[in-house]
Amino acid sequence: MKRRDFIQNLAIAGTTATVFTPAILSCQPAKEKLGIALVGLGYYSTDVLAPAFQYTKKCYLAGIVTGTPAKAEQWKKKYNLPEKNIYNYENFDKIANNPDIDVVYVVLPPSMHREFVIRAAKAGKHVFCEKPMAPTVADCEAMIKACQDNKVKLAIGYRCQHDPNTQAYMKLGREKILGKVQMISCAAGYFDGRTNHWKQQKAMGGGVMYDMGVYALQGARLVTGEEPIAVTAQHFTTRPEIYKEVDETTLFQLQFPSGAVASCQTSFGINMNYLQVNCEKGWIKLEPFSAYNGNKGSSSQGVINFAIESQQAKQMDEDAEAIMQGKPLLVPGEEGLRDIRVVEAIYEAARTGKQVKL
Repeated sequence: MKRRDFIQNLAIAGTTATVFTPAILSCQPAKEKLGIALVGLGYYSTDVLAPAFQYTKKCYLAGIVTGTPAKAEQWKKKYNLPEKNIYNYENFDKIANNPDIDVVYVVLPPSMHREFVIRAAKAGKHVFCEKPMAPTVADCEAMIKACQDNKVKLAIGYRCQHDPNTQAYMKLGREKILGKVQMISCAAGYFDGRTNHWKQQKAMGGGVMYDMGVYALQGARLVTGEEPIAVTAQHFTTRPEIYKEVDETTLFQLQFPSGAVASCQTSFGINMNYLQVNCEKGWIKLEPFSAYNGNKGSSSQGVINFAIESQQAKQMDEDAEAIMQGKPLLVPGEEGLRDIRVVEAIYEAARTGKQVKL
């Protein structure tokens, strides 16, 4: 079934799916690695996450969920997956009875995150969910509640928070090593030449603020260690024939409780990837600051350039280890919710032309 066709029938599928009781696994020995099933086999799963499993030590690719039979067959052969670990969107709930699958990784358009996170939680599986967490605060809250009610963990796929270069600039800012953070300039964008992708469709959770904008927002939030108290924002497009429903370029400004201010940019029409932070006694600069192959930069204290083999492998390993050891996740669902709360305010500010307080 094509993804577009599936979305049209999602409500029906959700109400008619049979719910299974998770298998009782308490008598089984503790696992050394967790089995992960990828839900959705688009670009990120195919070209980024699947290769990252070559480097993981605490988890492995155990199964897949796809609406395309041809993809299922390709992945089955390429990754030597057993037939019993391959699901489609209709029989997904049967994953509850599969002890090979410990974690469901939701890698679907944002409009589908709530549905599949909740279904995975009800199946008794821990959940990794790609960013953005969901289109609305209400969706995020429902996802967090479902995981809490079913006693499973929910991690958001903010790979950069697992990157030691990101952790280095967070430490400089939050511990005020260079004095108080005063001004942040942060940008995340690329030129997207597609004309009818889900990222350009409002119903599927499209829009640059959701996709790339959360990186720029994270850059500001992480270095201050604070939540913004007020936002202003503006939308622009040079391709109105394509960006009819969602934003192509968004500029937004943030005010923080400490007095720090941020000027952030995000776009599907402009290539940009940098973070500049001015502090009382120095500066921090990373370019790129959110690249797949690792981030690098410097500060008035020296170079920021820690080697990392794979952000995605580190992310999945650290989340898997936290689950196995019963420790807090580095990036739980509550962190995704914090971003979407600000994103909603940014859209409101752009719509009204007024400052929105948080």
